[in-house]
Amino acid sequence: MTETGGSVAPVAVTGLGAVSAFGRGTRPLAEAVAAGRPGFAPVSRFDVTRRATVHAAALPGDPRLADELISVIEDACRQSGLRPRDAADVPLLLGLHADPQTAPVAARVAQGISQRCGLAGITRTYTCACVAGSTAVAHAASLIGSGAAERVVVAAGYLVEPDMFAVFDAGRALTRGGRPRPFSRGRDGLLLGDAVVAVVLESTASARKRDADVLATVAGWGRSGDAYHVCRPIPDGSGLARAIEDALGRAGVGPAQVGYVNANASGSQLGDGAEAAALRRVFGDGPGLPAVSSTKSVHGHALEASALLEFAVTVLALRDRILPVNAGYLGPDEDCRLDLVLDGPRPADTGYALSVNSAFGGANTALLVGAA
Repeated sequence: MTETGGSVAPVAVTGLGAVSAFGRGTRPLAEAVAAGRPGFAPVSRFDVTRRATVHAAALPGDPRLADELISVIEDACRQSGLRPRDAADVPLLLGLHADPQTAPVAARVAQGISQRCGLAGITRTYTCACVAGSTAVAHAASLIGSGAAERVVVAAGYLVEPDMFAVFDAGRALTRGGRPRPFSRGRDGLLLGDAVVAVVLESTASARKRDADVLATVAGWGRSGDAYHVCRPIPDGSGLARAIEDALGRAGVGPAQVGYVNANASGSQLGDGAEAAALRRVFGDGPGLPAVSSTKSVHGHALEASALLEFAVTVLALRDRILPVNAGYLGPDEDCRLDLVLDGPRPADTGYALSVNSAFGGANTALLVGAA
């Protein structure tokens, strides 16, 4: 499955709120990913003494997901200038992990945002694994682009908890080395991380009319399915390449205009190699490759919230004009021949960046972010 479409008008990003292992707010997150400073430490939130892996990128204490979601949604709405009296008709699209807590968390969020932000409720909840947040952004951009909505709030959240930690540990998906090493020789798995994120998207006409501060734009988006394996990506990267090509086509942007890719790479042998193949399919295998890094090397993998966190990081990178470091790198791997950002952050002199994600089941998304 692939979505296609003609060139569309960009959608403005006017509000952003985030919570990560580095604290509350976007500044500590932006500083950590720019410097390649990882947030991994032994987990203290629950007992990991019987686990082969004990590290994650988690906030201290025992935060509550619904409370954190309400807080970041309020932060994003405040930055956007979305006042409670104007918010009743604004859709909220929410990405959450599917488990017995999904419905109660969504109910608490709906009540909280009604009281504090004026939003009427949750329009749709996305539980489509690691592309939940990016799928919600693509849907929001489509709603705005078609005129079905003038403004949309997108939020997603995951906090490291014992059940999924145990599943990933038992499946040997978590690195035993204390930090993930995307695209690197010797990589052996991912680490989980906290992420609670909200963004406000609106039409560029609406943003101009009210003189809003535009952080960046969603210039294009693409989604595709590998139709290959329940958990392994197609090795040649063709599925993800189609999603990227669709995002570029929607925006009317050529590959040479993209200067940075925030990659999905989590540190897995198969996934990182397939993603590198996808990027070479789109951008070639020579000097035309854009700069690449995976910020999961710093903030970890936040499941359904990961894609929205990485979209936010990409927005911040273009806003601050700094390309984040691909941390944890030990040396080149022949399967991952890319222009990686390694020794320190690079200046961002590009007008466009991609945030790409893949999930179990072969789902792929690409969000093309334009500098404001």
